[in-house]
Amino acid sequence: MSEIARATKPIQKILFGSPGTGKSYKVREIANNSLQIQWNQSKKSLENTIKTVFHPEYTYSDFLGKLLPQTTAGGAVIYKFYPGHFLQVLGLAYKYLIDGSNQNVLLVIDELNRGNAAAIFGPIFQLLDREIDNWSTYDVNLSELEIVALLRAMGYDAQTTDKNIQVDGSNFDVFCQMTKMKLEMNDNQDGLRVLENLTTQRISIPRNLSIIATINTSDESIYYLDSAFKRRWDWEYVDVPGYGREKTKDIAIEGREEKWLDFVNKLNDFIKVNHQVIRRIEDKQIGVWFLKSENNQVTKESIENKLMFYLWDSVFPRDRRPLESLLSKGDRQSIKLITYSDFVALSDDFIDGIISCEWLTF
Repeated sequence: MSEIARATKPIQKILFGSPGTGKSYKVREIANNSLQIQWNQSKKSLENTIKTVFHPEYTYSDFLGKLLPQTTAGGAVIYKFYPGHFLQVLGLAYKYLIDGSNQNVLLVIDELNRGNAAAIFGPIFQLLDREIDNWSTYDVNLSELEIVALLRAMGYDAQTTDKNIQVDGSNFDVFCQMTKMKLEMNDNQDGLRVLENLTTQRISIPRNLSIIATINTSDESIYYLDSAFKRRWDWEYVDVPGYGREKTKDIAIEGREEKWLDFVNKLNDFIKVNHQVIRRIEDKQIGVWFLKSENNQVTKESIENKLMFYLWDSVFPRDRRPLESLLSKGDRQSIKLITYSDFVALSDDFIDGIISCEWLTF
């Protein structure tokens, strides 16, 4: 494991694309193939991975760590420091460098742009720059409480006292001296670098820590990502109908012979044909995972309650004419859509219209 991990370059990437394109599946593939991080089937999660989701209320304290009140059995209130997602994954990465196993660790951030990423990262933003050895170019200071939380995330029994930090029952200085001797004996240079960070109460992102984030660019409730933040990441577009679409080839629409994958492709063509009335056309298409299947079928109910509402509310909110034209084809009377219920009432006609491809002659 250590030799594999040592030869692996860390990943710092943002996956972006329309909703339902399988960005989460892509994260799993990257972890397996590029980082040798395995999928735990029983837990339904990736090993050595910390996952979080950004949202408007998510803060720097949630990301790094924060003090929270806790009531004791006697009714007294004490404050306990809880490590955030970044401190948890950093502790795991540091642990594997100290013990010499050098296993890769992954932080997954879903919906990166639904939170204020610049504020959430705070000074951690500086650590995203990496040198040729794949460690952070810079480092940042931590408080004593944060260092103790980091040590706990590394698996040590660490606590603060009136005079010093205690680690596994020893004074912090004694612990560092003993650990340094072991690391030097094994010529563990990465471990020594971790130890130096701890002794100076500073942190940097190590070479065995990767970060993968996902964003849905069609989400209207998003925060702006400035160019300084963007340039510190690699970017990968997950195109429609999406990653892993071959797994959906046998999924049908409930009560119909048509395959869901074919329907998605035709629906995206319909959206592209009407690009003149749609803002940010690439963001408004959908992936095959936009709706989940049940018993190898996509239900009509999910099409009505989720897909059609997405088209109504996010794709054609300003101009309903493409939808009205789609529903008015053939012998049907000219359709006017005033309310969403008018649209849903014609769900069968909507499905027929997409499948028929008549709109290609617009």
